[in-house]
Amino acid sequence: MEAAPLSCPCPPDAAPCGLLCLPPVRRKALLLFAMLFLCLYLFYAGSCASLHPGVLLQGPEDSKGRAGLLARLLLLRPPLEVPQDRTPSPEPPDEPDYPEPREPGPLSSFYNGAGSRKLPQALIIGVKKGGTRALLEFLRVHPDIRAVGAEPHFFDRNYDKGFSWYRDLMPRTLDGQITMEKTPSYFVTKEAPARISAMAKDAKLIVVVRDPVTRAISDYTQTLSKRPDIPTFENLTFKNRTTGLIDTSWSAIQIGIYAKHLENWLQYFPMNQILFVSGERLITDPSGELGRVQDFLGLKRIITDKHFYFNKTKGFPCLKKAEGSSKPHCLGKTKGRTHPNIDQEVVQRLREFYRPFNLKFYQMTGHNFGWD
Repeated sequence: MEAAPLSCPCPPDAAPCGLLCLPPVRRKALLLFAMLFLCLYLFYAGSCASLHPGVLLQGPEDSKGRAGLLARLLLLRPPLEVPQDRTPSPEPPDEPDYPEPREPGPLSSFYNGAGSRKLPQALIIGVKKGGTRALLEFLRVHPDIRAVGAEPHFFDRNYDKGFSWYRDLMPRTLDGQITMEKTPSYFVTKEAPARISAMAKDAKLIVVVRDPVTRAISDYTQTLSKRPDIPTFENLTFKNRTTGLIDTSWSAIQIGIYAKHLENWLQYFPMNQILFVSGERLITDPSGELGRVQDFLGLKRIITDKHFYFNKTKGFPCLKKAEGSSKPHCLGKTKGRTHPNIDQEVVQRLREFYRPFNLKFYQMTGHNFGWD
């Protein structure tokens, strides 16, 4: 006897079900091809990356609430609703003058939805007003670096919230990518070295340093822009103007004593895990300094001089194409403020004050930054 022909399992009033009558192997192969074609089309249209895989499987529902085509092909129930990311927001940082957020491109959106959140393997720990924001923005161009934009301030302000809270702030990374964050106040926080060492003894630390006199004036300029009624730079610099005694309790002065702060870090990290970036060279030769950073992080030198152009109006380099954008990008309006005129006698006195600390710092790092 001849075997009875297979009948279509769908009810008579259902949509055409020829695909469902195919053998399971062919049906799955056809489904895979359809998903691949759809994803490629949406990717080049700029929206595939924003879709969650569950959406592709579930598909749109018809007016009767039935699952979409792809789900029906697999004979699956629509997947459960994907939970929203409930990453806690960090506290406002000392320097809230970040660049305006940019719309992520398809590739960035894909990375945001794939991979896993990890504790950072590299941190930009200082210094305030040294050029840390510029360095971070430049590094984010590298495809193997994923960095959180806002300053977490975990190791100085939020340590009691725990490492799970800290990890949830980080972007998702794929295998081979480096997770980074930057909080400039870590360098001058006494507890930060021990706390970071407890997280990862092999963490790589980056410090952007700048002429401490210029840095102090820049620090004062930022504070002045927020509080116009503060005393003059000269009055804050000296405990006694007549004797010329410098007030080292003022944070703008204290931050620039780099050798003192470095001694604290060397108790927990060897020098070969700390890279010092010149804030001056970051302006005059950004690709050169970025090359050193990429080498330090063990990454291929992808960020080169072709990524930068010099903005004469702002007086510092900008990116030809920023992360997730095809447009040129410079740092925000709050970067590159015009400094107030400072009495040159005060500037000279500060240079004399910092000179012995600078020389010690040169010896400790094995690099002469040329500030004297």
